[in-house]
Amino acid sequence: MTNTLTPAPHGSSTTTELVDRYVDLWNEPDPDLRRRAIAALWTSDGAHVLVPPQELRDAARAIGFPTMTLEVRGHDELAFRVATAQHDFVAAGGFRFRSRGDAERLGAVVKFHWEMVPAGGGDVVAVGLEVLLLDEDGLIRADHQFIEA
Repeated sequence: MTNTLTPAPHGSSTTTELVDRYVDLWNEPDPDLRRRAIAALWTSDGAHVLVPPQELRDAARAIGFPTMTLEVRGHDELAFRVATAQHDFVAAGGFRFRSRGDAERLGAVVKFHWEMVPAGGGDVVAVGLEVLLLDEDGLIRADHQFIEA
């Protein structure tokens, strides 16, 4: 089995390899491996922008914010974001993230769906759409996440 967290040389990663490395990052328990994977996937000022679930958007609207997005930028903030998700959903929650195998690339844009499933097997409990904007070296400049279900 290949360790998909091992960085690929810039520009040599296929779309499927990129997506596999991205999804594996969120499951990785080792903080050092996560940091190395983040550096291999994102530009130094890369962003992860989340369109939050509907209930959070409704709560924001109720206090006067008509739109809501959550954003982290740079490797340190990305490391914190991934560590928090890994802890809450994988380590403590008993789930795993996996690709739905539908990655497509059009120029510098990659889109794919992921799903969250119980680590021991079972039904899908969450689905998201990821839209990545890559730089000229194939690193993620912007990562837009939409929670769909």
